[in-house]
Amino acid sequence: MTVRPFVPWPDKRLRSVAAPVAGITDEIRATWQDMVDTMEAMPGVGLAAPQIGVMLRLAVVDASDARGKPILMANPEILHASVEFRDHEEASPNLPGVSAKISRPRAVTMTYIDHHGMKVRKDLVGLWATSVQHQIDHLNGRMYFDRLSKMKRDMLLRKARKKG
Repeated sequence: MTVRPFVPWPDKRLRSVAAPVAGITDEIRATWQDMVDTMEAMPGVGLAAPQIGVMLRLAVVDASDARGKPILMANPEILHASVEFRDHEEASPNLPGVSAKISRPRAVTMTYIDHHGMKVRKDLVGLWATSVQHQIDHLNGRMYFDRLSKMKRDMLLRKARKKG
């Protein structure tokens, strides 16, 4: 079990687009395992590789009640998002101590490459959908607070600086 340290905000890697994964290797599988271990230690419902300084399009999500059912994703993409939205309090271990209510599509249809190297198409709803959208934002160099108005974002960042 390897719990990796989080890249602290405002590290430029958190604002960089992660590189596509060329193929599923033992190194990729080991990174996924570290990501699951790190996510469980938080505890959280998802983690994107750039959050721990790995600049690849890798993400893990586990919004199951019992835990231990993570989806391991390489190159995740949203194909379709529902018109119905849901609000959820989101946060990031890269900027600890603050959170904000973010509104995102309630359901998504997505594709990704799984741990066998197979392309998978999956429908996700609720917290699963919210978490995968949050992780894809990280892979695209975005933070959850980028979805807030400038005023709310500035307030959140000021609050985070005071806590830090």
